[in-house]
Amino acid sequence: MKFVVTFLWSFLLVTMVNYVTGSIANVPFDLVPGIVASVILSVVVLVISSACPDEPVSDH
Repeated sequence: MKFVVTFLWSFLLVTMVNYVTGSIANVPFDLVPGIVASVILSVVVLVISSACPDEPVSDH
């Protein structure tokens, strides 16, 4: 479930950035690079979030 939500948000954000930058550069919109970038971004976000501790750090 965590991957689905992460992929959904990354897909929406990457597609938006892809569309806006393509419009500014006058390049036709292509969905496939956005999907590939969304999958890569989702995996990176999930790897980083799994590496971060969930418990609070104790005071020294």
